Amino acid sequence: MEQRPELPLPQLYAFTVLAEELHFGHAAARLGIAQPPLSQQIRRLEEKVGHPLFHREPGGITLTAAGRELLPAARRVLTELADGLAAARAVGSGETGRLRIGFSASLALTVLPGLLHTFRERHPGVHLDIREMTTAPQLAALHDRDIDLGLLREPPEADPELCFRTVLSESFVAVLPSTHPLASQRSVRLAQLADSPFVLLPRAVGPQLYDRITGLCTAAGFTPRIGQHAVEWQTVCALVEAGLGVSLAPASIRRIRLKGVAFRRIEPAADCTRVAVAWRRNDRNPLVAHLLAAVSQTDPTAG
Repeated sequence: MEQRPELPLPQLYAFTVLAEELHFGHAAARLGIAQPPLSQQIRRLEEKVGHPLFHREPGGITLTAAGRELLPAARRVLTELADGLAAARAVGSGETGRLRIGFSASLALTVLPGLLHTFRERHPGVHLDIREMTTAPQLAALHDRDIDLGLLREPPEADPELCFRTVLSESFVAVLPSTHPLASQRSVRLAQLADSPFVLLPRAVGPQLYDRITGLCTAAGFTPRIGQHAVEWQTVCALVEAGLGVSLAPASIRRIRLKGVAFRRIEPAADCTRVAVAWRRNDRNPLVAHLLAAVSQTDPTAG
């Protein structure tokens, strides 16, 4: 059976101070106590050790061999405890620690850079664990406590375990190969894309966004014919450039610069896509509160 040392910290601290001062009166004054209580603490510690820790002589006191052996260990214990308490206080107040953030790839073009810059300026001691994830995996990771917050598109209408705050609303744009007949126009009507195959994200990675895009097409009078799927918007644009189809995407996708891709406004203006920050309801982690404060004070279009 594991033996646990029964050494109260006040006794260890009194011992280290007396070992440094080698004078009961000076050590008691430094500890802010009277000399008799100090003597009692040292005697109790010696009883637990089973050997004297100090030679008490008329000319003063000195450490015994047992005392010299105990002193460095006592100092390590007290130092590690002080460091641990300071670290715990820093984490508890949100000054340090690790914050795990999931984000949809397209938000690296808008929300993410400014948000991270604002947060790091205010909380430089916090380690940020940034994970690129589409919406559905983010929601699962939040429920499983694998991430602390998510930045995602088209959050669900309601979730009893999660909270959502809208960060940005973006219009949709048509993504066309530069050789497409409609690329020469400044804007396109959705109905004009009815005969073109579409390149879209799989519904499984973002059901709400997928349904929003296909719903826009339905409202325009056609059901989109899906020619290809791609998990990331960069890949969607690359497949469009290759001539494999057209797409509808958040307006921030225009920041992906590909020579063979044209981005055109949709007329009439379609519904917007919603970007939100998500976190667990009643999460008391102070780092979550700090990140939410940074969200409120960051320009979401400054990416």
